[in-house]
Amino acid sequence: MDYPNAPSGQPRRVRLRDDQIEQRKHDGLEIAHRAKIEQRGDVYIVSSLTRGKTRYTVVPDPKSPQCTCVDYETTQEPCKHIYGVRAFMQREQDVRALASPKPPKPTYRQNWPAYNAAQTNETYEFRSLLYDLCKTIPEPERRLGRPRTSLADAVFAAVFKVYSTRSGRRVISQLTEAFEQGYLEKPVHFNVISSYLEKPELTPILRGLIVESAKPLRAVETNFAVDSTGFTGSRFIRWTDVKYRGMKEKAWTKLHVMVGVKTHIVSAAIIEGQNASDAGQLQALLDTTAHNFDAVREVFADKGYAVVHTHQSIAATGARAYIPFKTNATGARGGVWEKAYHYYMLNRDDFLKHYHQRSNVETAFMMMKTKFGDSVRSKIEVAMANEVYAKVLAHNIYCLIQSMYELGIAPEFLATTLKKAS
Repeated sequence: MDYPNAPSGQPRRVRLRDDQIEQRKHDGLEIAHRAKIEQRGDVYIVSSLTRGKTRYTVVPDPKSPQCTCVDYETTQEPCKHIYGVRAFMQREQDVRALASPKPPKPTYRQNWPAYNAAQTNETYEFRSLLYDLCKTIPEPERRLGRPRTSLADAVFAAVFKVYSTRSGRRVISQLTEAFEQGYLEKPVHFNVISSYLEKPELTPILRGLIVESAKPLRAVETNFAVDSTGFTGSRFIRWTDVKYRGMKEKAWTKLHVMVGVKTHIVSAAIIEGQNASDAGQLQALLDTTAHNFDAVREVFADKGYAVVHTHQSIAATGARAYIPFKTNATGARGGVWEKAYHYYMLNRDDFLKHYHQRSNVETAFMMMKTKFGDSVRSKIEVAMANEVYAKVLAHNIYCLIQSMYELGIAPEFLATTLKKAS
């Protein structure tokens, strides 16, 4: 409505509704990203997105902003061009801040006595934890014929082989020692390891063990980061395959994981083919994590996950998504997407204070590949996936060992008395 007491000769101000103001802010963000904006002294020249060569002059004074558009002349309230210039100025300020010298990164003290104890006792603790995990595997019904290696022994041997980074033949001496110490029912032949890795039935078992190995930290982890990485295979593509069958690259396996940012434990892992999209796997990873952990408060991901259904899925679990938006994104989709977009554009500093935790998933990948190798020995696709799952399980057990000594965590499935860090 108009203000009746406006001075004569001055345009009357029109009181805008809240939804009209929000729409102007939304249009202003689009102008900041798509329109041509030039600074000339204290004013800005804004090109129209809809009226060809029309340009408007904006004075972005915080107390008395002005614009030459009809909308501002009619209402005397900040128009979309003023909001666009404000967003443009904020973006330029952020760019200058990133270009300026950064303050030194904070350093964190290492609990060296606990770290040293975890490292020196790692192999012993690894066998104990792996043994207790394998004992949770239900054994299939025995069939007639020659006695077969138990499923628990086969999984123990396969995961320990991956943990040792040795071939099946070279790890047999360590497995024989494990048998003598009671971790195996009977000695395992090296052919058993490779044959079990090639079985599709092993895949859900390994995925289940990954989930079980993360449960002892369900009260510790509340913030999670998600991403994917690749493990190269040992199978080379022949030139005839490239020429006549359309194959263009070396075989590799793509792993999708959700990782706790404090301990780098993997709460869920999925392998769905080389061309599986990152955002398409988030729902399953999130559901598994939310089901097994006490709370999921924040989820961090890169721009590959910046789609509407990702934000909706994270919000449905009661968590908050910290995902940067692409340069061509707008908040036009409304709902959770629009709220996240405006928060990202208008509160960039606060967003970055949280988003930096996403780097922990890269740390987890580095840990896996450094300790257990960034490639797989298997050549069959199923065996390659199972071998990668075994790497993830070995990584989780390693993180558990670190947490036991540094945080005092005692896994519920642990059957032996663990040594405490001094």
